[in-house]
Amino acid sequence: MRFSTMRVTVVAAVAAMMLAGCGHKLRATGNDSTIALYPDEDTYKKIAQMKSEGGVAGMLGGLGQNLATKQIDNNTPVRIISSDDLGAQVEITDGVAKGTKGFVAKANVD
Repeated sequence: MRFSTMRVTVVAAVAAMMLAGCGHKLRATGNDSTIALYPDEDTYKKIAQMKSEGGVAGMLGGLGQNLATKQIDNNTPVRIISSDDLGAQVEITDGVAKGTKGFVAKANVD
C-alpha cells in the first residue's frame, strides 16, 4: 500500500498542530507554591492597578486578589485558550480543578 507524499505531509502537519496545544503548565514565581487564577483579564487588571497604588488601595487590592482568585498548585497542566502581553486565558486539564477556566499572569505560564 503506497501513501502519497501529500497525504503523509498532511497527517504529519495535523499531528504537529495537535501536539502544539499540549504541554503547558502553570509555574509559581519566587517563594510561592501556588498561582492565582483570575476569573478574567479585567479582574486581573483592576486588582493589579489597586495593588500598584499602595496604601489602603494596595491593601484592598491584596484582599481582592484573595477573594476573587482561585489558588492553583504549581506545575498544574493547562491548555492555553488565548494569550496577550499580560498573560493567558487557560483551561486546567488535570487535577482537582480540571475544566476550570481563568486568566493567569504571563510570568506564570510555561
